Amino acid sequence: MSRLGGSAVGDGTLRPVGRGRLLDVFDVAARNLCCGCGVCAAVAPDEVAMVDDLDQGRRPIRIGPGAGAARALAACPGVHLEHPSRRPSDAVDRELFAEWGPVRRIWEGYAPDPGLRFRASSGGLVTALSTFALQRGFAGVLHVGPDESEPWKNRTVLSQTKEEVESRCGSRYSPSSPGEGLGLIEAADGPCVLVAKPCDVAGAQQARALRPALDANLALTIGIFCAGTPSLRGTLAMLQVMGIDDPRTVTAVRYRGHGWPGRARADAIDTDGSARSAELSYEESWGDILQKHRQWRCMICPDHTGEFADISVGDPWYRPTGDDPGQSLVVARTEAGERFVLDAIASGAITVVESAHRHLPASQPNLATTRGQVWGRLIGMRLMNMPVPRYRNVPMFPSWWRRLSPREKLGSVAGTMRRVWQRKLYRRRPVQPRSPSG
Repeated sequence: MSRLGGSAVGDGTLRPVGRGRLLDVFDVAARNLCCGCGVCAAVAPDEVAMVDDLDQGRRPIRIGPGAGAARALAACPGVHLEHPSRRPSDAVDRELFAEWGPVRRIWEGYAPDPGLRFRASSGGLVTALSTFALQRGFAGVLHVGPDESEPWKNRTVLSQTKEEVESRCGSRYSPSSPGEGLGLIEAADGPCVLVAKPCDVAGAQQARALRPALDANLALTIGIFCAGTPSLRGTLAMLQVMGIDDPRTVTAVRYRGHGWPGRARADAIDTDGSARSAELSYEESWGDILQKHRQWRCMICPDHTGEFADISVGDPWYRPTGDDPGQSLVVARTEAGERFVLDAIASGAITVVESAHRHLPASQPNLATTRGQVWGRLIGMRLMNMPVPRYRNVPMFPSWWRRLSPREKLGSVAGTMRRVWQRKLYRRRPVQPRSPSG
């Protein structure tokens, strides 16, 4: 079992101290540490199911008795993340390791198909890599796509054809729990790819030790850079700004794409049967609305670039966007990931050029500062007697010390204590499943 609280050591690790114990994954959700990945539902499928909580995101509820929900803590990325060592191997960039995780090689580019490059959120690289895996004989790609019955929500799918993958391309800035579909990988006829947010990938990697069938079939993980997951309330707020008050009228929601970074768009059928659509810019949708609805666990996450994946992909924001139809930064983090990208390049499945390693921090200039702020936030939570995740070999203190001004250092601690008090995060919060009509 995982303990609550944590003591700080010089490398940025938080070690547990005795302030009570988290009993199971339901306790994790009630104590505001759940990231909604759904891995617990795959580890203990007879006891745990994922539901939508409008204000929190995807959350676990109990559907049966047993001890599996407690054992699932071992795979829960909400309560612990761990790199094998705080010392980088010779194969990775030593200068980037402390703040960006293992980085072997970096490329920039896009999908060769101009139509896919335009439709996708940032050049279609993730989709192109996924379809290349299927062409190589992989059995499926586990990822998320729009829910056909409620297109403003997500659902986890195992795509097995190029057409299925491409029909589900694009960013989905609303709650998803791809980890709950890991059983589909276990049951597949061969190796599979997981495409997911950093926390989802980390949870899946930790679940491998508990699920031998998963370990055998999970051949490749692709992590997508993530600035945090907005709740469903965020999407509803975006739709309202678009003039759509009833989500039941929505027929499609696109958060990005059709250009880079693209615009958010919602299509709906009014009560009189007439079709209409509305759009917002990326700055209006994400910047003004969605990011304000991110779950608390995202605020204390040190990994926004998929450090635990074989390959991670994100926007090269150091480039100007404008008329560019889309670009992606591709980071090989493991030997398997590097081999896969090189094979994709050789086959013509992706169009990329090798990129300087400095382009990773240049593309995400705020994330090193964010990593330092996380250190201060965890200290603030401890001072409020709250549970904190255990991060091992994930350095944060050096970023807090070097990147933040004295005022920012104080703010990362004191500001967190203020938010905890104002939002009553110190209280247990039961999961509140959304009703079918809600």
